[in-house]
Amino acid sequence: MAVRFGTNPIAWSNDDLRSLGGATPLETCLKEAKQAGFEGIELGHKFPREAVALKKVLAPSGLDLVSGWYSCELLLRDAKEELTHIRAHLDLLKAMGATVLIIAETSNAIHGDLDKPISQRPTLEPGQWAEFGRRMTEVAKGVKAEGLRLVYHHHMGTVVQSADDIHAFMAATGPEVDLLLDTGHATFAGADPVALARAYAARIRHVHCKDVRLEVLAEVRKKDKSFLGAVVDGCFTVPGDGGVDFVTVLKQLPGYQGWLVVEAEQDPEKANPLKYATMGAANLKRFAAAAGLAAA
Repeated sequence: MAVRFGTNPIAWSNDDLRSLGGATPLETCLKEAKQAGFEGIELGHKFPREAVALKKVLAPSGLDLVSGWYSCELLLRDAKEELTHIRAHLDLLKAMGATVLIIAETSNAIHGDLDKPISQRPTLEPGQWAEFGRRMTEVAKGVKAEGLRLVYHHHMGTVVQSADDIHAFMAATGPEVDLLLDTGHATFAGADPVALARAYAARIRHVHCKDVRLEVLAEVRKKDKSFLGAVVDGCFTVPGDGGVDFVTVLKQLPGYQGWLVVEAEQDPEKANPLKYATMGAANLKRFAAAAGLAAA
């Protein structure tokens, strides 16, 4: 599998702040995603969660299902219990031909709270990483036994946010756990996405390509806004419209095979989804080619 280009419906309808794009039909999202030049799309809250119905919805656009986010609670329950909770999601991804399952710990996360500033995000004590990593590794083994790879999404407002968090998490987990590199979340957290790509190239199996408007980020940090407040303010955008050096990031992933996904949440009333999706797809394909990644 060479590099393929996908998107996330969050530019059309936001999952965490559903007032953003709430009235936009799923059919519009799928039609415009294809029109913009994408081959696949990740799940969002408007998608059916049964394989036959989902295939029927995707068929008119010809888009493949890339993967879908799963919120785990391994700080509260063990791996066996988590694997029970993940069953329906895993079965859906398998039926749709996905190769990775996106996961993030959300038991105490604040990324979905418009009123909580990022400074109040949860953290783990040094002694907590080993057990968290052990549980995540056991879940990853269960997912791998079903034919998919588990990719962990570091995310603002969660326990795996900063560069130090990512390093601690990767050290605490086994090789069955892979990393979803999100360029936007890394930049927001003050981490260098180039350094992360270089350090974990062998374990990066999925990439979310989110750009950041650095001047907006500076104001968000200064005012200690929430993650969703940053989204509403326009902190994120598509590749090529912000300060992330995508060519250099992607050059750290020679031979990468998998999806490059534009996931850039914006207020669709301020940033027309089709316009930005088209821009993001074109720029990302250009950046990938410049980095030496072969497209399918």
